[in-house]
Amino acid sequence: MIKGIVFNLTGYILSILKRQHAADILEILLRCYIHKKSPSEALRFLFDLDARLYNLQGNMSVAYDKGIHSKHRHTRYHDFFTNMIQDGERVLDIGCGNGAVAYDIAKKRKALITGIDQNRNNIDIAKRNHQHPQIEYICGNALTALPDQTFDVVILSNVLEHLPERSIFLKKVNTATQPKKILIRVPLFERDWRVPLKKELGVEWRLDKNHKIEYTTEEFLEEISKAGLTLTHKEIHWGELWAEVKAYDP
Repeated sequence: MIKGIVFNLTGYILSILKRQHAADILEILLRCYIHKKSPSEALRFLFDLDARLYNLQGNMSVAYDKGIHSKHRHTRYHDFFTNMIQDGERVLDIGCGNGAVAYDIAKKRKALITGIDQNRNNIDIAKRNHQHPQIEYICGNALTALPDQTFDVVILSNVLEHLPERSIFLKKVNTATQPKKILIRVPLFERDWRVPLKKELGVEWRLDKNHKIEYTTEEFLEEISKAGLTLTHKEIHWGELWAEVKAYDP
């Protein structure tokens, strides 16, 4: 109840101020708050605030672009997957989310795509907003039940970092679906100098609390090797690693 009163009161005060003045006042309040704190205490507070603001910014970016996070448009990571896929290939998009990536591939390539996601709400949104005759959406858990067929390409876009035992999972995917290549997108630990500092200070450093890992390049290569795969293409953009991996040649 107290939080609600404070929130409403703060909102009322800020609403009667001009936007630039509100930001100035918030900065002054923050400076006053951290003034007598030690550098480590001040940084812990500011980094905790930074994580909360990051989540708010993400939510507002989704609203701003009417249901699709604006990062899809700005970073153009869909193009990486589309450019690495040939017409007519059979594609498995694991963790397809709302289907935005699968839809772009279907539009630009004559590929046949199966999108799987364990979140029923994601699948419902995909079927509603990103339906295409070349796409089949399945609600299911790829950790326990992969589609019983082979594919030319497997997509893992911001999926691996959420999983335990990632090398074992990659080996299972490769064995079960026998793809020519696996296309992977993961966040990098090395994206910003603040990330190792946050970790050093013992505050949340991940982009998402559900991430089991955010990779250094060396960690990524090690996991790929443990899975019996080899890196054949790598790009680094927007603090992310975009990669093509394949099974070792016999």
